[in-house]
Parts: sequence; structure tokens; C-alpha cells
Amino acid sequence: MSDDALLLQRPEGFRRVTQRLRELGHPHAPVFLEVAARTAQEAADALGIAVGQIAKSIVFRRKSDEAAVLVVTSGDKRVDEKKVAALVGPLGRADAEFVKTRTGFTIGGVSPVGHVQPPVLLIDRELFRFDEVWAAAGHPNGVFRVAPPALVRLTQAPVEDVTAA
Repeated sequence: MSDDALLLQRPEGFRRVTQRLRELGHPHAPVFLEVAARTAQEAADALGIAVGQIAKSIVFRRKSDEAAVLVVTSGDKRVDEKKVAALVGPLGRADAEFVKTRTGFTIGGVSPVGHVQPPVLLIDRELFRFDEVWAAAGHPNGVFRVAPPALVRLTQAPVEDVTAA
């Protein structure tokens, strides 16, 4: 079966991310894991890498305009909500329905690219500790590998200090 035929059998979010990465000229196609990787630890275990190499996506709701704020950080770090709010404005919690509506992805599969509505996006500087990281590809089973500088190019997002000390 061809790669394109196989892709058609994958979930819509995974297909959308795959297409967007192709459009952006990213050299690494997403991988569909046999197991769901809803957490950074599950993804790291499935890939046989350090949890810090997982580029986890955390979504907040900006209070002023209800925009999704997506923070991509290292899997072994915790996002400091106050640091993020200082950059983008007051934040609230983003429930599963908000995340799905704004990004087009379910929690556990939120990709840095391919959103149905472009979020406010921040890349955490902690990702730059690694030569290569793995990010969600639109589904809890989907991931793609990327160098942190390439992730910045793909997303056009600023690199910030947004993790807890």
C-alpha cells in the first residue's frame, strides 16, 4: 500500500498535520505509533527517548478574546502560567471542548502546526537543550521529529522562558 493510501486511513488531524508539514517542506513525515501517547512520558516510552525530548503542547484560553494560547515546552518541564500571562495577557483554563474547537485536535494530540484556527503560540527555550525533539502530530498516536530551530521556522513562534524554575 502506498504512503498516500495509508495516510487516507489515518485520523483527520494526523492527515492535516502531515499535509501541513509537507507544505512547509519539513523533511520528516509524522509517525503513527501503535500505542497512544497522550502524555509526555507515554510518548517518550514509545519512542525510547528522554521525556525532555517530547515537545508537549499545553493550551490555555486567553481571557481578553477567548484565543487559544499554545505553549510548546519540553516534556520534563512545567509551564509557569504567570510567565505566559505576562507575555500574552490573563489566562484561563482550556477544557477539552475548547481545545478541540480552537485547534482541531484532541488533548494528547495537539500539534504545533495545522490548527483549524491559528493560536497564539510560544516555544519554550528549554527545548533547545536537545538537538531533536518529537511533537504531537494531530492525534494521540501521531508524532513527528524536529530540531528546535526548525520548529521555530515551522511555527513562526517566538522562543520564550515560560517554564517553572
